Amino acid sequence: MKRIDRVYQYVKEETQAIDAPDFGEVIGVTTNQVADNCDIQRSNASKDLNSLVREGLIDKIDGRPVRYVCKSVFRHKPLSKHVESYLETEPKKEVSKKDRYTSDDIFKRVVGAYGSMKNSTEQAKAAILYPPKGLNCLIIGPTGSGKTFFAHTMFQFAKQNQVIDRKKEMVVFNCADYASNPELLMSHLFGHVKGAFTGADQEKEGVISLANDSFLFLDEIHRLPPEGQEMIFYFMDNGTFAKLGETQKTHHANVRIICATTEDPSSALLNTFVRRIPITIQLPNFKDRTAKEKIDLVKMMMAMEAKRIQRKIVLSEDVIKALIGSVSYGNVGQLKSNVQLVTAQAFLNHMEKDEINMILDELNDGIKEGLITLAHDRAAMAELTSLLTPQMSISPNTPLEIFEEDSYELPYNLYEIIGDKAAVLKEDGLTQDAINHFISTDINVHLKSFYRNHGFTFDTESKLTEIIDERILATTRKIYEYAKDVLAYDFQTNFLYAMGFHISSFLNRLKSHQELPHGNNENIENMVAHYPEERAAAKQIKEIIETDYQVEVPLSEVNYLTVLLVSLRESKADGRIGIVVAAHGNSTATSMVQVVTQLLKVDNLRAVDMPLEMKPKEAFEKIVEEVTSVNEGSGVMLLVDMGSLSTFSDDLKTRTGIEVKTIDMVTTAVVLEAARKSSLLDTTLSDLYHSISNFHGYTMGEVQEPVVKEVDKYLMKDKAIVAICASGKGTAQRMKELIDRYLLSHLETDIEVFPISVVEMSDKIREIEKDYHILATTGIKDPKIQAPFISMDVLFSNEGSKVIEQVIHEEFEGVDSDLSLEKAQELCFEYLKESFTFINPDKLMMPLWDFVDKIATLSGIKPEESFYINLCLHTAGAIERELRMDTLSTEVEDISLMKDNELYRRIIPAFDWLKQTLQIEFSESEQYFILKIIENEMNK
Repeated sequence: MKRIDRVYQYVKEETQAIDAPDFGEVIGVTTNQVADNCDIQRSNASKDLNSLVREGLIDKIDGRPVRYVCKSVFRHKPLSKHVESYLETEPKKEVSKKDRYTSDDIFKRVVGAYGSMKNSTEQAKAAILYPPKGLNCLIIGPTGSGKTFFAHTMFQFAKQNQVIDRKKEMVVFNCADYASNPELLMSHLFGHVKGAFTGADQEKEGVISLANDSFLFLDEIHRLPPEGQEMIFYFMDNGTFAKLGETQKTHHANVRIICATTEDPSSALLNTFVRRIPITIQLPNFKDRTAKEKIDLVKMMMAMEAKRIQRKIVLSEDVIKALIGSVSYGNVGQLKSNVQLVTAQAFLNHMEKDEINMILDELNDGIKEGLITLAHDRAAMAELTSLLTPQMSISPNTPLEIFEEDSYELPYNLYEIIGDKAAVLKEDGLTQDAINHFISTDINVHLKSFYRNHGFTFDTESKLTEIIDERILATTRKIYEYAKDVLAYDFQTNFLYAMGFHISSFLNRLKSHQELPHGNNENIENMVAHYPEERAAAKQIKEIIETDYQVEVPLSEVNYLTVLLVSLRESKADGRIGIVVAAHGNSTATSMVQVVTQLLKVDNLRAVDMPLEMKPKEAFEKIVEEVTSVNEGSGVMLLVDMGSLSTFSDDLKTRTGIEVKTIDMVTTAVVLEAARKSSLLDTTLSDLYHSISNFHGYTMGEVQEPVVKEVDKYLMKDKAIVAICASGKGTAQRMKELIDRYLLSHLETDIEVFPISVVEMSDKIREIEKDYHILATTGIKDPKIQAPFISMDVLFSNEGSKVIEQVIHEEFEGVDSDLSLEKAQELCFEYLKESFTFINPDKLMMPLWDFVDKIATLSGIKPEESFYINLCLHTAGAIERELRMDTLSTEVEDISLMKDNELYRRIIPAFDWLKQTLQIEFSESEQYFILKIIENEMNK
C-alpha cells in the first residue's frame, strides 16, 4: 500500500469512528498523530494530508493545531453546532476530482477570459469543438504567462463537453528536459523497441501511446530538434508513428496535440511544422492585462495562500500595488512567486495572530520597489487607485476553482515548515529576531529552489546563463557532484562559476585552434605532485569533458584542473592579484564589479566610475587610491574601457611602486575571466595579462575578433544573416530554414536570419543594419555591402554548413563553387524531398529543370548553377503556393509594367509549356517574381 493510501486509511478509521452528534471537544487527527501512527516523517505526513485535501477526500479544520477529518464525517452524519463552529461555511457536497468543473463554463476560472484573454478563450473553444476531432493548436506566450494552466483548462473544457472520456488524463511532456539528447527525446515521445540503443533492455511505450484518445501537451516545443518536429508533423498528418529502432510506421494513435512556446514560431519552429497547426493562441504579457485583471490575479493568489494557512489575510492598498509593480519578466508566474514570498514572510511575523495584516513596511526591498516602478506609469497607477479600497480582506474560505495541476504550486506546505522550524528554534532558546532571520533565509531558499525549476531565477545563476552555455553548466554540475563525492571536503560556493568559466575558456581555445599549454611546466608539475587525490579526480573530470563534448583533452589540462580543484578548496588569504575596473559613466564599472563579485564571491576587485565630465587628473587620483587599496603584493590588473586610461600603467607604478598591467575594451566577461584566474594558485601578473589579452568570451562555439576591435559591433548589436529572393517568402524562407539548421548544428541560436525581397532589398538592409550587425548575405543578388555574399549554389552544397561556421566566426573569405549542372540538379531534388509538403519531387523535378532550361534559352542567360538552383526552388515554391491557394501578391502597377516588358513577352512560351505539362497555371503575381529573378541574373 502506498504511503498516501496508508495516511488516508488512518484518517478515515479515526474520524469515521466518531459518533454524531456528540463529538466531544476534540475533532479529527493532527499531522503529528498521522506521522506517529503511520511511522513516517512529519513533513511527508503533512504533504500527503494536504494532497488528500486537494483531492477532496478529507477536510481540514481550522484551529491550533490543524486537524483533519474524513469527508464522510460531514457528508453522511448530521453536524453538531460544535463542528459548525470550526467551519465558516456549510460543508460542501463531496465532488470528485474529475467532476470538479462540470457545473459551468470552465474558462470562467481563467482571469481575463472575457477581457484581455477573450480572443484566446474563443480560439481554445473552437480548437476543442471543431468537428470531427478538433484541431491541434499552439499556445504562445512569455515565461510565466500561464500556458500550462491554459492548456489544462482546455483539457477540462474538452471533458466538460464530452469531447473525450472523463476517465482520460492529459499527458504532459516538456521538450526541454531532453533537448540535449535527441535519441532519448525520441524514445520518450514515440517509445522504443528492445535493443534500439545501449541500455534499451526492454520495449517501452512513449507519450504518444499514453495520450491515445486524449490530449498531449508538448511544452517548450521550440526545444524539439528539427528531426523531432518532422516526426511530430508526420504523426499529425497520418496518425501513425514508429518507435525508436523500428523502420516502419505501423503504430496508430488518436491524439490531440497542444504545443506551447515562449519563442516566435516563425524563427524557432520549422515552417512545415507550423503549417500543420491551424490555431495559434497568443497569451498576453502581464503588463498588457487590464488593471482589474491584475487585481483579480492578486486576489486569487492571496486566496490560495489564505486557504493554506487557514488565516484571514488583510492587504493594504500599497501592498497590492507593490505586488503588481514588482512583476517584470516573469508575468503571472512571477506574481505568484512574489505573493507566496510576502505571505510566507507575513505569516512568520504574525504567526501567533489569527489574522495576517500585510503592510508596505514589512515587504522586502525587491517587492517595495514595485511601488516605485508603478509610480512612473501615472495612468496605470490612477486606474489601480480607482479600483482599489484602502484594504483588501481575504477569507480562508473564499470560493476557489484552483486547478491542481498548476505547475507553479509548491509540492509541500511551506507554512507548516515555517511553523515547525520556529518551534524548534524557540526551544533552542533563540530570540524572535534570530528566529525570523533564520526562517526568512529558509523561505527564500525554498521558493528560489522551486521556481528555478520552473524557469524563474532569483540569483546570480541567471547572469551566469547569459555568459556560459547551458550545456556547459550541465557538465559543470555533473563534475561538482562527482568531485564532492570523491574528495572528502567541501568546496567554496563559487565552484559552479569558476569551473564553468574554466571549461568554457578551454573549449573556446580548442575550438579556435589556439595553442594550449604544454605539460612540461615544472612549477605546476611540482605543485600538483603534492595533491594526488585532486590529480586523480582531475583525470576523471578530463574524461567527463571528453565524453560530453567528444574532444580530446590534453594531459596538461589535468594539471590545470588539479590547480583549480585545490584553489576552490583552499581560499587564499593573501598574495592575489588585485583588479581595478575603470570605465566612463556614472555606474558602468560598479555594475560590472557587482556582477562578478556576486558570481565568484571574491573581494579583490575595485571599481572606479568616471562621469564624462570628470577630468583625467581626478580619474587618475581615484585609480591610484583603488590600486593601493586592492594590492596584496602580487600586482594589480587595471581593466579600462577607452581613452587615456590605457596609458596609466607606467604612471601608476611610478606613483605607487606597484606593478600594474592594463587591458582596454573591458566587458563583464573580461572582468569575470580576470577575477577567476587571479584566484588560482601560482598565477602571476604577467601570466594573467597575456591570458586576458587573448580572451574572447565564454559563448561556446563563438570565437570573436579580439575584444579591442570594433567593440560596438560585438557588444551593442545582435548578429544577423540576410537571405534574398524575388519575393522574400519563397526561396528566401527555404534558405532561412537551411541556415537555421546549420546554426543549430553549430550551437548558435542567437543569430537572426532575415528573409527579404529583392524588390525592397536596399531599404530592408538599411533597416536591419540599424539594429543588427550583418554577418553575411545570400540569395539571388549580392547587395554589395561590407558583409560577404554567399552564392546559393555554395549555400545549398555540402560546403554550406562549413561556410556558415566561417561566417559565425567572421572568417569567411569566399569559396569557389565546384558544382556542375548535374550536381545542382541532384541538390535541388534532395532539397525538394526534404522541404516541401504538397509536391512530389520524383514527378516534378524534370519538368522544373526543363522549365528553367527553356527560360535560360528564351532570355539568353548563360547556364549557371546558382541561377538554376534559384529559379528551380522558387518555381517549386510557386507551384506549392498555387496548390495551397496562397499565392504571392503584388501591386497592380507592377503587373501592368510586366505585361509591357519585352523580356516577359519572350518567356511567355515557357509558362505556357509548364501549364500544359503540369496542368497548373501561375498567377500574374507569381509570374512577376519569376521575371524579377531573370532580370537580376541578366543584370549581374
